[in-house]
Amino acid sequence: MGAMKGQRGLIMGVANDRSIAWGIAKAMHEAGAELAFSYQGEAFGKRLEPLAESVGSDLLLDVDVTDDASLDAAFEALQARWDSIDFVVHAIAFSDKSELTGRFLNTSRANFKHSMDISAYSFIDVARRAYPLMKEKGGSLITLTYQGSNRVVPNYNVMGVAKAALESATRYLANDLGPDGIRVNAISPGPMKTLAGAAIGGARRTYKHCDQNAPLRANATLEAVGGTAVYLASEAGACTTGEIIRVDGGFHVLGMPQADNL
Repeated sequence: MGAMKGQRGLIMGVANDRSIAWGIAKAMHEAGAELAFSYQGEAFGKRLEPLAESVGSDLLLDVDVTDDASLDAAFEALQARWDSIDFVVHAIAFSDKSELTGRFLNTSRANFKHSMDISAYSFIDVARRAYPLMKEKGGSLITLTYQGSNRVVPNYNVMGVAKAALESATRYLANDLGPDGIRVNAISPGPMKTLAGAAIGGARRTYKHCDQNAPLRANATLEAVGGTAVYLASEAGACTTGEIIRVDGGFHVLGMPQADNL
């Protein structure tokens, strides 16, 4: 409690109350942070409004991360309210749902480029705009990834490649921004029952498999991911940067399923 008192920051990517970004927002609010939110489009804005209100926020920004003018306007509005920020949580990713089943071989050029733009490049684009608001006193940039970046996960397909690019961007940004006291990290939860996760083919079986085989015999929770984000954005994480922190019940250490599930 109070680990983030006095801090202000932007949460990007809350779709509903089961979103990982919402779990992070709640944890940061409980730790004392003041929050702004971004969303894309009227429908998501209507879902977000009561959630933001519940954590005392009235700063909601409609942002299309593929549009430079939209991003510029959002950060100008943010700077008009606050002269500086302490953190940004980037929880944005996208792929055409039809390409999150079947073979990676069949990834289309158009969806590859679109997925990389939204899921990986947007973090760089956001970091560049957040930098002027952080460079005086430092800060924390946090994004979300998944183990499909470095291991083959059925149906994850182009998103695995996009997350690999995102993780590499995390390391390069950490090196670029470190001299200014800006830390850059990624959180890698295991499968979670979110709107985004449901779009991946076989999501229920993946969730069940990880739940039954992870060393802790449990998938990640919103509370656990939120607590990790608080650590990264607070003074406790002052010397942590360039990391991919896994919050997956230990599933990433396994070479095979548990003996009972072979």
